[in-house]
Amino acid sequence: MKPVPEKTETAVIRQLNPEKIVIFVGNTYLDIRDTPGNFKFLVVQDLHAAQAAISEVLNVFRKIPAVIIYRFNSKYEQECEQWEQYFKDNQILRSIPFFMYSEQVSDQLKTFARKYSFIDEVITRECLVRTLDNKIAFVSKFKYLSVITRQETPVEGRQQAAKWTFGYFLKRVVDVVAASTLLLVLLPFLLLIALAIRIESKGPVLYAAKRAGRNYKVFRFYKFRTMVQDADKKLQQLSHLNQYGNNEGGAVFYKVSNDPRITRLGAFLRNTSIDELPQLLNVIKGDMSLVGNRPLPLYEAASLTTDEWSQRFNAPAGITGLWQISKRGNKDMSVEERIGLDISYANKHSFGYDMWIMMNTPFALVQKENV
Repeated sequence: MKPVPEKTETAVIRQLNPEKIVIFVGNTYLDIRDTPGNFKFLVVQDLHAAQAAISEVLNVFRKIPAVIIYRFNSKYEQECEQWEQYFKDNQILRSIPFFMYSEQVSDQLKTFARKYSFIDEVITRECLVRTLDNKIAFVSKFKYLSVITRQETPVEGRQQAAKWTFGYFLKRVVDVVAASTLLLVLLPFLLLIALAIRIESKGPVLYAAKRAGRNYKVFRFYKFRTMVQDADKKLQQLSHLNQYGNNEGGAVFYKVSNDPRITRLGAFLRNTSIDELPQLLNVIKGDMSLVGNRPLPLYEAASLTTDEWSQRFNAPAGITGLWQISKRGNKDMSVEERIGLDISYANKHSFGYDMWIMMNTPFALVQKENV
C-alpha cells in the first residue's frame, strides 16, 4: 500500500470509517486489509504529513485517531524529538497510542524507545496483522487515565496549593449536598422523562460520552439523550451547517441551529435545559461542579492547547457557568467570545462568584433559539 499523496489526504480521510482510523507513518509493504479489528489505515509519508492528517481527522470526524504507528527509519532520532515537541504542544493528543514499527526489534531500539514517554511500544509485523486490536484497546485504557494531564505552570501550581482552602471545601460541600438533594426531589420527574424518551425513539435514555474537564481530565459525561440513535455518525454530513464555520487554523467547535438529528422531545429538553439534569451524577462523583466551565468533547479540547486558550481548563468543569448566563443560546457568539468567557471565569472564580452565577442561572435556563 503506497503512502497517500498530500493533495488527496482530505478526500481519503472523508471516505474512512470514523470509528477506528490508524495513522501509519512511512512505507508499508503489508496487505493491511487483513488487520484485526474494524480499522481503516491512512498511510502518510512523513511526520509532517501525519500531523496534518491528525488535524484533518479532528476536523472531519471530530474524533481522535485510534493509534499512530511510526515506521522506524534513518531519521528516527530527529523525528522522535519532533514528535515529543508535538505532543508537548498538543497535550490531549498524548492519549493516542503511539507504536514504533520495525521488521526487527533490537535491544538498542528498545532502549531508544524508552527515552520517550509518548512511545508505548515497539511492534513488529506479527503484532500488526495478529494482535493490533487488543494492543490498542489495552494501551488506550491506561493512556486515558494517566496521560491527559498537563505539566503544571507556576499559576497552576499555586491553584493546586490552594485547592484545599476553605472556599474549595465549601464549594464541594455545596455541590454534593445540592446535587444529592435535587436528584432525590426530582427522581419521579426524571423517571417520567426517561420513559418519554424511550417511547419517542429507540436508543438509550442517557447519552454518555468522554469529555475533558479541569486540567484536561477525561471523564464520562451524562445527559438525557436528545438526538436520534447514532447521531454522532451523522455529524460529518452536517458540517456545512456549523454555526462556528470551519474556523481554519483555530479552535474546532461544533453547533448547529435547528439540528435535524434532534428529536421533538429532545428540542424541548434542550431549550429548557432539562437534558442537563443527569450531570448531577457527575457532580456527586466529583467530575464536575455545579458552577464552572463546560467540559468539552475531546476533539474540541484538542484544539485548545495553546498557552492562552488552555487557561480555560484551570477552572473546574460545571453544569452552569459564565458562558451560560451571558451568551447561552446566542447563535452569533464566536469561538473567541466563548473561550474568552471561559478564561474570564477561570481567572476570577471563587465561592462568592459561583453563588452569583447560580442566582442568575434560572434566567438563562430557557433558550430563545434551537442551538
